[in-house]
Amino acid sequence: MPSLIELLDRYRPDGAGEAADVARVRELAASEPDPWSRSLPLHVTGSALIVHPASGRVLLRWHQRQRSWLQVGGHGDPGETDPLAIALREAAEETGLTDLVPWPTSELRHVAIVSVPASAREPAHEHADLRFVFATEDPDAARPENPDAPLRWLSLDEAYATTDEDNLRVTLRRAGGALSTGC
Repeated sequence: MPSLIELLDRYRPDGAGEAADVARVRELAASEPDPWSRSLPLHVTGSALIVHPASGRVLLRWHQRQRSWLQVGGHGDPGETDPLAIALREAAEETGLTDLVPWPTSELRHVAIVSVPASAREPAHEHADLRFVFATEDPDAARPENPDAPLRWLSLDEAYATTDEDNLRVTLRRAGGALSTGC
């Protein structure tokens, strides 16, 4: 398992905005002993866009706090440091899907720093979100983890129109390239 800095060193951002986000995450990883710690105003998270390659659909989850349809994912548990494993665990927890695999490879697909609004339990903060793509062969097995977090299978165009988040639209475009070629 490569370190967070090694993973970021291998990653090639697309454009100045993403390069700035990668630089901030690299600085965080170099300066903090635990860049995953939720106590930091900027901390690392792992997420994934789940796809069903046979139908070309993607799975979005309603995030009550963000008030938006987004990819699945979240925080590392204490001691977790592998962003791919964190994204996989979170994806399985949030969807009930047990057959998820990195798709078409396990490479990091997108780095995005996103703002998270304050809640009753924590102040506003930022997630340094490391995003991957996972595939399932059994989309009908998807089940929301709770009634406030429904799931929706959508075509890429529907997903693009459904989300309010430009950073997710970037992730969708990147996954869409692989979906359209059948990789």
